[in-house]
Amino acid sequence: MKFIRGLMLCLLAVPMLAQAATVDQTNPYRMMDTVSAHLFGTLKAEQTKIQANPEQLRVIVKQELLPYINTRYAAYKVLGANLRNTTTEQRDAFSAAFTDYLVASYAQVLTQYTDQKIELESPKPVPADRSIISVRVDIIDPQRPPIRLDFKLRLNKKTKEWQGFDMVAEGVSMLSTKQSEWSGQLRTKGIDAVTQSLRDLAAKPIQIENK
Repeated sequence: MKFIRGLMLCLLAVPMLAQAATVDQTNPYRMMDTVSAHLFGTLKAEQTKIQANPEQLRVIVKQELLPYINTRYAAYKVLGANLRNTTTEQRDAFSAAFTDYLVASYAQVLTQYTDQKIELESPKPVPADRSIISVRVDIIDPQRPPIRLDFKLRLNKKTKEWQGFDMVAEGVSMLSTKQSEWSGQLRTKGIDAVTQSLRDLAAKPIQIENK
């Protein structure tokens, strides 16, 4: 289950290692389909480089993944009610640290890829008045029962493009989990301390783990 749990976190932001010009973000289903194909195709093709230097995954995530993630929105969701008690500078610092934390987390998780199969649900009409939808993804592993994940995407009303921001596994929101995990520290230590903690976590080297 180590890979599956990690992949859940990785796919929180709907990973996509594709060139921006080839990804149609105006439709969440097409976007998910395209970026999933590119992601796992890239992982297969780059295994030699990744095994030699796992830090390359961090570079790939920064260059190819972040444009498709609404990291600030996700960071603010994690802050929740604590957002009201922060300054602009503190929010910017937290968002940047949270982004670096996600990059490191995704890069570490991607070291565990072993050619699992990903199946996306069939496209559905997207109501004109919907700004947030979920897209189902099934992870097929010959050694385990299928795992169902639901990825939440949000429409940017200015650009009319969809971006990932959360993942729900077995009814549990990843952002809600992180919010609960850090809420106590935010209350007792403050946002600056949590921001530094995120920086420390993000700075840990990417390492190939035993599968």
